Amino acid sequence: MENIDKELDVRGLVCPLPILRTKQSLVGMISGQTLRIVATDPGSLIDFQVFSEQTGNELLSMTQTTGEFIFILKKR
Repeated sequence: MENIDKELDVRGLVCPLPILRTKQSLVGMISGQTLRIVATDPGSLIDFQVFSEQTGNELLSMTQTTGEFIFILKKR
């Protein structure tokens, strides 16, 4: 498992809040650091893929557990 530099809990929030909170979290991070996001909004599956493509932040992994989605983003 890769080292996680920062964690973000956006459970219970719906689009666009998980992405907005992720953007805010990434601002305080340096290039190469990783952010683990836990979300419950099913729409976040597509949102985070699009966010990654648009911003250049690498989506290292995307996993689903019971009712939760876990994303690992690497800041560009």
